[in-house]
Amino acid sequence: MHIVYLIDGQKKQPRTVTTASKNPQPAEAPSPSPPPPSTKFSDVFAFGGPAPERINGRLAMVGFVAALAVELSKGQDVFAQISSGSGVPLFIGTSVLLSVASLVPLLKGVTVESKSDGIMTSDAELWNGRLAMLGLVALAFTEYVTGTTLV
Repeated sequence: MHIVYLIDGQKKQPRTVTTASKNPQPAEAPSPSPPPPSTKFSDVFAFGGPAPERINGRLAMVGFVAALAVELSKGQDVFAQISSGSGVPLFIGTSVLLSVASLVPLLKGVTVESKSDGIMTSDAELWNGRLAMLGLVALAFTEYVTGTTLV
């Protein structure tokens, strides 16, 4: 709505002029909130689901650090660590504990993204897990090829 003053001779007459748009734009509808995450076991463990890569990445991060720590302290390569008497039970126990700890929030409907903050984001965790998986494979491969420990 605009007010236009017209000049007729010496007089100014206020007049209201409305401008109607030929194509009025509808008001933007609020974007719908995303649906809540599925808590079905099959959805959580689906190929693109939140659990597989995240759990494998967390296990790889712990495994990579543990493998390097044992190499530094005892001088054993990865294969000797796994084949030693306590290696397999520790691996299985750690795997079960971290898997359950990772699954409980996912099965309750809590997303990892909702807990991301600052530099501790869900994307950073995925990338760290991917690098740890590659590092663990590279460590085992290097020790196999050279026949000695890396450090």
